[in-house]
Amino acid sequence: MAKLSITVNKVRCIGSGDCVETAPAVFQLDAESKSEVVNAAGATDSVIVAAARSCPVKAITVVDEAGVQLFPPPKK
Repeated sequence: MAKLSITVNKVRCIGSGDCVETAPAVFQLDAESKSEVVNAAGATDSVIVAAARSCPVKAITVVDEAGVQLFPPPKK
């Protein structure tokens, strides 16, 4: 497992909770029902990327330790 950098855009987040359902050890909803990262190492890389993909508004960005953006895919 690579060390991933996971960020949640709180402005974009609508609190759907899909990321929490997919990776509950990584994400939780805060007091304002916005997603937050509680343990970036709480799931495998593939589960974390799947959780980011599950976000209906693409509020989660995942970058690997080499600086490669895994999700959302970088625009070409």
